[in-house]
Amino acid sequence: MRMRLLIAVLMVGGMVQALATPVGAQGIVVPGVGPINRSMAGTATAAPLDAAGAIHWNPATMSALPSSEVVIGFELLYLSTHVETAFGSTRSDSGISPLPTLAITWQPEDTPWTFGLGLFTIGGFGTNYALDGNTANLAIEPIFSRLQILQLVPSASLKLTDRLSIGFGATVSMADASLDFQPALPAALTHGPMRWGAGFNAGLYYETDAHWNFGLSYKSPQWFEDFEYNTAFGPISLNIEYPAIYSAGVSYTGFSRLVWALDLRYLDYANAAFFGPSPLAGGLGWDSVFSVSTGVQYQLNDAWSFRVGYIFNENPVPDQYAYVNIPAAAIYQHIIALGATWQVTSRTSFSIAYLRAFENSITGDIPFAPPGFTVTNRQTIDALVAGLEVKF
Repeated sequence: MRMRLLIAVLMVGGMVQALATPVGAQGIVVPGVGPINRSMAGTATAAPLDAAGAIHWNPATMSALPSSEVVIGFELLYLSTHVETAFGSTRSDSGISPLPTLAITWQPEDTPWTFGLGLFTIGGFGTNYALDGNTANLAIEPIFSRLQILQLVPSASLKLTDRLSIGFGATVSMADASLDFQPALPAALTHGPMRWGAGFNAGLYYETDAHWNFGLSYKSPQWFEDFEYNTAFGPISLNIEYPAIYSAGVSYTGFSRLVWALDLRYLDYANAAFFGPSPLAGGLGWDSVFSVSTGVQYQLNDAWSFRVGYIFNENPVPDQYAYVNIPAAAIYQHIIALGATWQVTSRTSFSIAYLRAFENSITGDIPFAPPGFTVTNRQTIDALVAGLEVKF
């Protein structure tokens, strides 16, 4: 019966994942997966609340989940991105992007091992600017970009003692990247196959008798095949990497019905191919940044629990490269998250979350333009997430 359930969930999750579209201009790293983890602002390095967050951020925490579990989540992300110049403002028609989540953890009886499998949309960006009077000074063609990264994560955790667990996961990623920005490229890079990449993640999780819990995790870069494109000027090849992520977390469960968690992350964009090198070297010129997230879950009663979270990200895009990064304006900094879970039965629950990334902007000079001619990128993000959790 359990095996049939796992097969059915994998089939459904695979079909949903196949329908995924680009993440919009949310940035290369999505700061959470699934409704529970998203409503906790992505805090999961030391707070194992569901299978999705555990597998994605710290596989060692799978050992602390109360039972085997399946999570199916679906997110609708809407972003509003604008470009402003001395000639006016225009908006990217990016639409609404779906971000699916699938996660399974399995705890065999009488063994210290827990196994997991996750399928996530982990990153991307996208813009779609029409050519009009406001952007005619920026490009001779409309501006279009798309980067979508999906990741499969088979994982395992081992409970070494009653307090200490370790975890490890292999990561297999699939990426689709397209770019049409004539001032920066000799040809539109829109004709290329999906590329494959690989990496790993690993973590530690430690529980104390004083209700304080601690976690550490490392997500390696995703090393992709070269992205190859056929253009009117011949083949073009790009080397693109998903950055390494270092996480440290703490949680406290000593209050009745309440869980508090805090995560600190370092996203190493500066050493990631394509993102780190300067535009003169063929990259985007992003800086490595820190991110701080915190979340609280309150169990109101047996049927309902509520969550609130907050994320602060440093902006990886320097002002001086605002023009080059028009197609990749990953500039959000402050995010508020709200969520709730309804325990439908003893084994089944339904969760929902809402996130708002408040407006942020960067301004930089337009290359080769007269002094004082600048470009400003502005961005806000709204996301609605829903999901089903089944324990078995």
